[in-house]
Amino acid sequence: MFRKTLIATLCTTALLTVPLTTYAADIQEFKSEQGSVTVEQVTQGLEHPWALAFLPDKQGMLVTERPGNLRVVAADGKLSKPISGVPQVWASGQGGLLDVVLSPDFANDRLVYLTYAEVGKDGKAGTAAGRGRLSADMSKLENFTVIFRQQPKLSVGNHFGSRMVFDRDGYLFIALGENNNRPTSQDLDKLQGKVVRLFPDGKVPPDNPFVGQKNVRPEIWSYGHRNQQGATLNPWTGTLWTNEHGPRGGDEVNIVERGGNYGWPLATDGINYSGEPIPEAKGKVVEGTIRPFHVWEKSPAISGMTFYDASRFKAWDHNLFIGALASQELIRLQFDGDKIVHEERLLGDLKQRIRDVRQGPDGYLYVLTDEDNGQLLKVGLK
Repeated sequence: MFRKTLIATLCTTALLTVPLTTYAADIQEFKSEQGSVTVEQVTQGLEHPWALAFLPDKQGMLVTERPGNLRVVAADGKLSKPISGVPQVWASGQGGLLDVVLSPDFANDRLVYLTYAEVGKDGKAGTAAGRGRLSADMSKLENFTVIFRQQPKLSVGNHFGSRMVFDRDGYLFIALGENNNRPTSQDLDKLQGKVVRLFPDGKVPPDNPFVGQKNVRPEIWSYGHRNQQGATLNPWTGTLWTNEHGPRGGDEVNIVERGGNYGWPLATDGINYSGEPIPEAKGKVVEGTIRPFHVWEKSPAISGMTFYDASRFKAWDHNLFIGALASQELIRLQFDGDKIVHEERLLGDLKQRIRDVRQGPDGYLYVLTDEDNGQLLKVGLK
C-alpha cells in the first residue's frame, strides 16, 4: 500500500520534544528524530477551535470554534469576525460547532459543509450536517441547508464525533459518535456509532450496503464505532481511514470497509473509566468484527488526523499525523509497506490539547489547539 521508507527503529519512542532554541518571537524549535521541528504561531484568540479547511488561492483558512463561530484566518494570521449564516448549535458538554470541509467543486459552487450538535425537543442532542454558500467577501454563509441528522437524538453532551471526508468519487462520508450509548453502535436502526455515506446533497446512494433492508438505516456504511474524532482519505489508495476514542484504553485507527462491523462495544481493548470491564464486551477479538488497524492500550485521546504526501519535508513522506487531547501531543506514525512500525510523540512541551491537524498547500502541517485561547500553529522541519 505504501512504498517502503527508511526506518530508524522499530520501537515506540518516548517523548522527543525538548526545546532546542527560540529564534523568533513567534517561532519555536524542538528536537525530533527527523531533526528540528519548527512551530510558528499563525494566530491565537480562538475559543476551543475544532477544525480547519484551506480556502483556494491563498485566501486563508476556515476555522470552527466549538461555541458556534466560523471564522476566516487570513494568510497573515488576521482573524475575521464570525461569519454569519452559521446554524445555531448546541454548545454543551462536547457538543457545538464541529467539522468543516469544502465542496470538491468549491471553485464553482462555493459550498461549505459543517457538522454540529443539534438539540431536539426533549433536550437530547445528535450530530447534524449541512451546507451553505460562502459569500464572495467571505462574511456569510448563504442558504444554509441541513442535509443530515443523526437519529434518534440520544446525547446529553457526549460523543458526537464527528468528521467529514469526500472521497475521489464525490461521496460524502460522516464519521459519528455513539452519544455515549454503547449498545446503539450495533443497532442498525440507529445512526449512533456509524460511518454514513451520502451524496453531497444528503441523499442516500442506492449502492450503500444496507439499502432496502427492513429496519436498517440506509445511510450506514460501517458500524460498531465509539467516538470518531478523526477521518482522512489515504491519498495513495483512496481508502477512508478514521480514528476513535476508546474508553479507558483502546483508542483505534481503522480502515473503513463497506458494511464493516468495528466491534464496539462487543470487541474492545479498553475498560470502563471505573476500572471495571465493559459490560457488553466479549474480548479484544470477536467473530464477525474487524480488528483495529492500530490500537493504543493507553488512550492518548486521539482527534484530527492527516497523511503527509507533500514534497517539502521528505522525512515525513507517507507518515500519518494524529492530534492527541489527553496526552497533549502530535503523534507521528511511520510505515514500512502497509504496516505501522514506529511512533513518535511531538509538541508535548507546548502542553496544549491538539484537536486538529491538516496538511497545508505549502507542505507544512497546521495544528489547532483546543483551549480557551486556542492557537493555529504552523509546523515544519528546519
